[in-house]
Amino acid sequence: MLRWARAWRLPRRGLGPSSPSFSRVPVAPSSSQGGTEPRPVPLSYRLLDGEATRPPLVFLHGLFGCKTNFNSIAKALAQQTGRRVLTVDARNHGDSPHSPDMSYEAMSQDLQDLLPQLGLVPCVLIGHSMGGRTAMLLALQRPELVERLIAVDISPVESPSSLNFPNYIAAIRAIDIPDEASLSSARKLVDEKLSCVIQSISMRQFLLTNLVEVDGRFTWRVNLDALAQHLDKILNFPPRPETYSGPALFLLGGNSQFVLPSHHPEIRRLFPRAQMQTVPNASHWVHSDCPQDFMAAVRDFLA
Repeated sequence: MLRWARAWRLPRRGLGPSSPSFSRVPVAPSSSQGGTEPRPVPLSYRLLDGEATRPPLVFLHGLFGCKTNFNSIAKALAQQTGRRVLTVDARNHGDSPHSPDMSYEAMSQDLQDLLPQLGLVPCVLIGHSMGGRTAMLLALQRPELVERLIAVDISPVESPSSLNFPNYIAAIRAIDIPDEASLSSARKLVDEKLSCVIQSISMRQFLLTNLVEVDGRFTWRVNLDALAQHLDKILNFPPRPETYSGPALFLLGGNSQFVLPSHHPEIRRLFPRAQMQTVPNASHWVHSDCPQDFMAAVRDFLA
């Protein structure tokens, strides 16, 4: 029988449940000065049961996202494949702790800490956008933890300069929401303010999923300060000398410009067994626009 486990955060020692609550957003200590590795934070996750003998699927969301972005797809793929499926909130997103470090090295370290403790290695890493780059880096750093890799509409080459994420963050931080407002009126106010900067209704609705009420005040689940400080790193990929020799699928949106033909040489340098596949009529959010095509591509790659 398939069932969702409760949302958990992994303590530094052992496993223990933690109810997903926004009343107190945990703040992780910064990495030690001069340390060679970032300090991992206890990520929030949901695990769907399945066969323990087959590599599990691990979904990593993109910038401003959270683990619930993959709820429907995770449940469907668990049923279709019989595998365990893990969805994870990246640091500074969803129910995971806030930290001043938002580098890909730190996000990779979080997973290097979490996945072995859950007994989920080697796994199939499936990452969208920012999560795809985290998955790439983890595969390069610790290939023994990754049975195969799927990067969704992202490459190890700098993201297009046309992206307006800096303006999005600045616009969000500039909004003042009255404490007496209801959640619905607060979201309406924010939507109106953001419409001057963000024309896409779907993008505004996506960002608004991060607006929550905490102890009678409105706040953002994402750590806007950390995202703003590290945005240039998030929109790029750290240079790496290693290669990942396992199977890799780069699943692209047919209407997206995130991965260009000029990126292919670097993809194949780092991932010699990379396959390229395009989902027609999909934007950057391939799994949201065309979920059936997305799941079919994943299943085919697992076969």
